Amino acid sequence: MNQGLAKRIVPCLDVKDGQTVKGTNFVNLRHAGDPVELGKAYSDAGADELVFLDITASFEGRKTFTEMVTRVAAEINIPFTVGGGINELSDVERLLHAGADKVSINSAAIRNPQLISEIANRFGSQVCVCAIDARHDPDGWHCYVKGGRERVELGLFDWAHEAQERGAGEILFTSMDHDGVKNGYANEALARLSENLSIPIIASGGAGAKEHFRDAFVLGKADAALAASVFHFGEISIPSLKTYLHKEGINVRLA
Repeated sequence: MNQGLAKRIVPCLDVKDGQTVKGTNFVNLRHAGDPVELGKAYSDAGADELVFLDITASFEGRKTFTEMVTRVAAEINIPFTVGGGINELSDVERLLHAGADKVSINSAAIRNPQLISEIANRFGSQVCVCAIDARHDPDGWHCYVKGGRERVELGLFDWAHEAQERGAGEILFTSMDHDGVKNGYANEALARLSENLSIPIIASGGAGAKEHFRDAFVLGKADAALAASVFHFGEISIPSLKTYLHKEGINVRLA
């Protein structure tokens, strides 16, 4: 973990049919507003980056999503990552061309690990974020695909290491047990990832209070912390969160 780099606060917007939605443990979705307006509000409030995930990446959904990416790029001036339904280089090209800075791949990378190398080789490692949804099962941390519905025989730590070796620029780790529950991030697993890997780790799943962000950085050694509902529903404002983290001695970029 590099103390010199500012820790990043990253709001995440799950987009379904052009609207932002949020669930708990990957189910029970509720609406949270227009993704472009929300993205702009977060950018203005001092978010460091944004993530937009197309959670219904059917063919029709993709068209809507790509149009949204173009609108986001016109409105905000911070880096943003897009994910969902990215299966081949042409998908990456389309989204980067629409204005995205990075792409996030998850199930597709597990199905075809070569995709990570292809993206890194064509566009650079910094463009490729490998998202990993994992759950702490009785036999350890395991990866899941298809929006968390299907377990695969890959361990979290082995897969994260392989993704790094293949050229991923960052790991976005979501603990499914913690997602939407607001009891804090999976800090032990985060710390293990941070210690084992040399690329940045983005913590996801579990933010419910400002202290949880602090713990993700201090205990979990994460480089960035991602959250959704606490921001979407106004429970935590980004300026107040950053002020708090700064007072706690964490290096964050203040607006």
